[in-house]
Amino acid sequence: MSRYLAARAFQTAITLALMSLVVFVLIGLMPGDPIDMMISGDPQMTSEDAARLRAMYGLDKPLLERYLAWAAQALQGNFGYSRSFGQPVLAVLWPRLLNTLLLAGTAFVLATAIALPLGIWAAQRPRSRADYLINLLCFAGISAPPFWLALLLITLFAVFLGWLPAGGMADVRPGTPWPTALVDQLRHLALPVVTLTLVQLGAYTRFMRGAMIEILRQDYIRTARAKGASETTVLWRHAFANALAPVLTVLALSFGGLVSGALITETMFAWPGMGKAIYQAILDNDYNLALVGLLMATLATIAGNLAADLAYVWVDPRVSIAGDAA
Repeated sequence: MSRYLAARAFQTAITLALMSLVVFVLIGLMPGDPIDMMISGDPQMTSEDAARLRAMYGLDKPLLERYLAWAAQALQGNFGYSRSFGQPVLAVLWPRLLNTLLLAGTAFVLATAIALPLGIWAAQRPRSRADYLINLLCFAGISAPPFWLALLLITLFAVFLGWLPAGGMADVRPGTPWPTALVDQLRHLALPVVTLTLVQLGAYTRFMRGAMIEILRQDYIRTARAKGASETTVLWRHAFANALAPVLTVLALSFGGLVSGALITETMFAWPGMGKAIYQAILDNDYNLALVGLLMATLATIAGNLAADLAYVWVDPRVSIAGDAA
């Protein structure tokens, strides 16, 4: 186990290094730079002032030299300052990462808790009316654009009924009783969580249904039934664990993608998360913020991949962490 984790840590370091180089080069090749943004905001700035600022910030140096200087500082734990916020990058991204984890994690848990039993229930009744209805609802959930779904929920629950806030995050003031703060937080969290849950629910259900149908056709399932095992035992003890293995990959990787992939939902509901921060940083030519945000998103995807590998071992004892059959 320790050798495997050490190898994965080395691979992660190499991946992050390559990713940082690619992202730095791509951002550096974008038209304009922070000094151009300052010039557009201050027409009285002269070309001499702009040249002096570029020299001060190192923007007049070749791209590769700028990257090496940034990497040397990053290895020391200094990821630079955000030009847009005037704060260290980590101080800007950390609360937004927590906000995204709260939003994405809640939606992920709800979608998984609903999708897995629903997929199993549909797999028990293939080609039945209930199965066709579940497939139809899953197809609708997969096909519905997240922005349209968000607008629909806002119109219904915030505008028409007035039950929930249309967006934003709860502003909890010091001294507020915790039950009041919790209710306010849940009210602001409800619509974006429902949107993300519905977006994921269809795909998860279809994956679980397909895996269960495939497993229920195997010979060992028929053997277990022939030996007199109850349907509940066959379903949960013999079929579910084997069907869960391929689904875990989808679940783990999709959660890693949610760290930066919830951009549309965060934008529609004005939720201060990672996806929205990365998008705004790219628009504002905030190099350090965009670069570190994308590296965090990459690290989340790698962590999801590692979680899927470890979950394989937990679900199927025949799988070895080193790739050899046990």
